[in-house]
This record gives sequence, C-alpha cells and structure tokens, in this order.
Amino acid sequence: MKITDILRQAEGRRLEFKEKLSGAVDLARTIVAFANDAGGEVIVGVQDKPREVVGLPADDLPALEEKISNIIHDHCAPLIRPDISVVQAEDKYLIRITIHKGSDTPYHLKSKAIETSTYVRVGSTTRLASAEIIAELSRHRLNTSFDSELVYTKELEDLSIAAFASQYAEVTGEALTEKVLTKLELIRIVNGKKIATNALVLLSDDALKKQMFPFAIVECARFKGISPGNFIDQKTIEGNIGMQAELAYQFVLRHISQNSTDYVGVYRTDRWEYPIVAIREAIRNAIIHRDYSLSGKDIKIAIFDDKIEITSPGCLLPTVDYNDMESGQSDIRNKILAPVFRKLGIIEKWGNGLRLMADEIQKYPKIGFSWKEPGMSFRLVFFKRDFHQEVEEVSFAQETTNVDTKETTQKTTQKTTQKTTQKIAKKTTQKTISKTADRIIQLLKANPTLNRERLAELLGDLTADGVKYHLNKLRKEGRIIRIGPDKGGRWEIQN
Repeated sequence: MKITDILRQAEGRRLEFKEKLSGAVDLARTIVAFANDAGGEVIVGVQDKPREVVGLPADDLPALEEKISNIIHDHCAPLIRPDISVVQAEDKYLIRITIHKGSDTPYHLKSKAIETSTYVRVGSTTRLASAEIIAELSRHRLNTSFDSELVYTKELEDLSIAAFASQYAEVTGEALTEKVLTKLELIRIVNGKKIATNALVLLSDDALKKQMFPFAIVECARFKGISPGNFIDQKTIEGNIGMQAELAYQFVLRHISQNSTDYVGVYRTDRWEYPIVAIREAIRNAIIHRDYSLSGKDIKIAIFDDKIEITSPGCLLPTVDYNDMESGQSDIRNKILAPVFRKLGIIEKWGNGLRLMADEIQKYPKIGFSWKEPGMSFRLVFFKRDFHQEVEEVSFAQETTNVDTKETTQKTTQKTTQKTTQKIAKKTTQKTISKTADRIIQLLKANPTLNRERLAELLGDLTADGVKYHLNKLRKEGRIIRIGPDKGGRWEIQN
C-alpha cells in the first residue's frame, strides 16, 4: 500500500503512527503486539492527533534505521524480522516499519517472562496479553485449536450428547456412533481410553458444558429506541452450540418486519426490512468462529429501532478481510467444530459465507453494513441509512407547525407526534411474522432438513399436526416440494 493511502487511515489493529522514536521498550511492545496478531506497520515521523506529517531529519535517517533494527533484535523474542524503509510524504522523510504476522507465537519482551511481557493489539492500543490469549498464541504455533483439547474431568459414557446425536442423525441420516465421533475428532483414544474434546462438550447438553463454558451462550435482545436500555424482549439461548444459530436467527425474524413490495403475476412478493440471508450468515459465523477460550464473554445480538448488532468474542481472524467479502475467503479458528457444522448444514461451503453476505447486502441499498473490533471481540452492524434523516424531518415538521392558538398548536403537535410514533413503531418495531406459512418457509430456507416436530418446537405456537397441515398446504400451492424420504430427505423451496 502506498504511504499516501496509509496516511489517510486511522490508527488501528494493524497501524500505528509515532511522531518520533520514544523509549526502546515502547517500540518493542508495539512490534511484539503486531507480530502476535495480524502483522502491522509503524510509521515514524507522523503526529497522530491532530494528524500531521512532521518528518524526520534526512541526516538522522541511517542512524535511526540502525537503531530501530537493534531495538527489535535486542528486545523482542523469538526473533522478529521487520522490513524497515525510508519513504517520503509531503516532501518529508518518514521511516516505515512493516511487521509480518508471526508463526512462532507468543512473541514477548526478551528481558521478561512470557507471562508478563506478551502484548497484543486491541483496537488502536497495545495491551498486555491475558493467560487465555497467551495459551491461544501457543496453540497457533502448534497449529492446534482450543476445541481440540481433551477433557479429562468426565468419562465419555457419562457425557450427555443425546440432543446432538438426534440432531446429527436427523440431518445426516447417520447414527452418531463412537466410530463417527472418532472420525470427526470429537473424541480421541489416549492409552486405549476414549476422551472427549472441548468441541464435544460444547455440542453436548451436559451439565459439564455449563460448568466449563458458562458463557457459550447467545444473548438476544430487542431494545426500545436506538441504544441499550429498555427491553421489549430478550432471550438467552443455551444448550448445545449446534442449535444456537437457528434459534438466534428465529429471534431476529420475530423482531423485524416483512412488507409486501412487488407482485410476480398474481403472487405477492414479500421483502424483509433487513437482508436476512446476510444476517443468518453473520449469526452462523459468530457461533462457529467465536473464541471459546475467552471466559466471561458471550455472543450478543442486539436489535434496535435503527440497526442490528451481532457481537462475537474474539477478534477477526488475521487472514479474513470484511472489506473484500466477495473474494471467497475462508479461515477456521475452531478446527474440530467447523467440519461438524458443515455436516449439520450450518456451513454450506468453505469460503461461501462472506460472498453470500455481500450479494445479499447489495440488494438492500437502504441498509448500511459496517464492522469493528471493540476490545477482544468482533461486531457486525446492519443499519438503516435513512432512519435518522426520517426522524429529523419529522422533528422539523413539528417545530415549524404554524397555527393561531395555543390549544390548536397542542392538538396538532399531539396528532403529529402520535402519527409519527405510530409510523416509526409500525415500521421498526413490528414483532411478529405476518403468516405462519411464511415463518415455515424461512425456517426451511435456513435448514431444509427440519422435520415436523422440530418445526413445531421452533415455531412455539403450533403442534406437529398443525405444522403438518401447513406443510401439506404449501405443497399443494407448489411453494415447497419434498426431496427424498421422510427420514434423511429435505425440503426444497420453489420460487
């Protein structure tokens, strides 16, 4: 990237500006933090706030380059090899230090113990790494993952995995035998003994899951207004993580509107107010790519009048760039869980999720999309571009109402406020899906292998016989067809 482009960016996870070289330890901490994460660049000779290119004296450049190289060599361990170069901007000289993502993590200060001198980037700051993060960096060096670690606190035969086994058999048509568990690496044989992994505990409904991973849950909330505060509805989704994505997705569908927008022949075409395919993929990604090693953090899905936020523990994987969603990127934090999620149909195809999101977002020009990394987490935001403009227009109309008497003014203002409130409430806080048939269609789009009993459980207000009635009606209308047998088959939605 050209230096002119870099200078237009804000400091962040992969970029830091320094007006001049300060202490050696300060620079070493930043270098260590970049090497432990996604890599990054330090530009020396730039004041950040306010942004100003101050430059470095030309005569000092050779000595400064050597000094930077010595600081990194003498203070950082294991060995870090940066690219150091002199660049020009606004006719002034700068030093550009490029640090590549390291493979020998955790990197730390050579003069101190790993536990007290390992640093990571959190947003635009350099922070001391916790024990959990240091352990994750060690796993990265060994090319292993947290979900593959073994659990010795409970015998495999005593671990309750009935719900997961039922789900697996329903979706794949294959019994979840010990042979299958071994093939999926959900259990490993150690000295002739079958040992469960963290992944299997996360997929279980056992009390051990709640004991080991109390925050492996999804907290869903619909707030009144545009900031956290008053709840309209909330739900905590617990249980095995293989079911969480679907339940969280249904919570979102219950709290967004579906409006008629067009007709194809005599048939009405309904359109959701948000790109639901993109939201579905965002929820799936939050669950499969979250960092389960971080304690005290859960997934949060917050629905406001003007936006939907999906926050997942753990920063974005270094090789994934949400600014280039159409490129088919794929990276896996949880190496054991990811193939299981694919078998369950939660992941469709490697590298396809971000492309699906990008395609769907393009169909919604009035919905904006952004992402950020608050603390040690990753957040996606789907927001209504015109929401605040509408509110401002309404406020202006109220302020400029011109009438003769105070009483008339009050009545007019009350009526205007009431109509405005009703309009916004109708548009942004509608809580239910218009038709049961449409709800069933959306469930089947999310998971075509659902049976009547599971559909009834997800809908919450129908029995299995009631679901059967609606399925038959949808089949007669030609909106769905059944592919394959009752067990092991799937539903296909007809456009």
